Amino acid sequence: MLTRKQHELLMFIHERIKETGVSPSFDEMKDALDLASKSGIHRLITALEERGFLRRLAHRARALEVVKLPQQATSAAPAKGRQPFNPQVIEGEGRPEAPLPANDVRELPLLGRIAAGTPIEAIQHERERVMVPESMLGAGEHYLLEVNGDSMINAGILDGDYVVIRKTDTAQSGEIVVALVMGEEATLKRLRRKGASVALEAANPAYETRIFGPDQVAVQGKLVGLMRRYH
Repeated sequence: MLTRKQHELLMFIHERIKETGVSPSFDEMKDALDLASKSGIHRLITALEERGFLRRLAHRARALEVVKLPQQATSAAPAKGRQPFNPQVIEGEGRPEAPLPANDVRELPLLGRIAAGTPIEAIQHERERVMVPESMLGAGEHYLLEVNGDSMINAGILDGDYVVIRKTDTAQSGEIVVALVMGEEATLKRLRRKGASVALEAANPAYETRIFGPDQVAVQGKLVGLMRRYH
């Protein structure tokens, strides 16, 4: 049994694919369901996947496939006798969406490498997509970057780690951010505001704090989580 919003989204995706041959964008889905953020769409799509109504096609943008529709699921049930045992969560119509289980995940783009040391080239294009626990995220758009360097080791960020970044152009003094320097170089540092100046501070005494004018540094996101692979 689907919630009202799950049913609305499934039928919207189905009709759009019939009309255009491609699934709608997350922004189109958000607007169609009158939701405040795309995170709600992620939750609905995950729920529809778990119930077998949708399938995501790997390595393709905007690639959703409608596996079945609610009426098809109903017609597949035996007409007589006892129903087969098929445990599922039953959600009443008109109720708010259930909170996400801790093991829910969201697919995020890995955009390239970020310097935790001497700044390197600005953020590259998407390399691959990685599944990230929803419990690490929240509202807004997120992406991943691979850390290159050791300047943030005292903040627990090591060379080769994957940092989870929430996209934003603002940050409070003291937050760890992705900073674009002079429009050319991206680096991961702790941002400090000192009067009209902006300081990018390492978490390793081997690296100096760098001071810039207010127009020389643009915040591209702030750190919200970290993932580490062990080999």
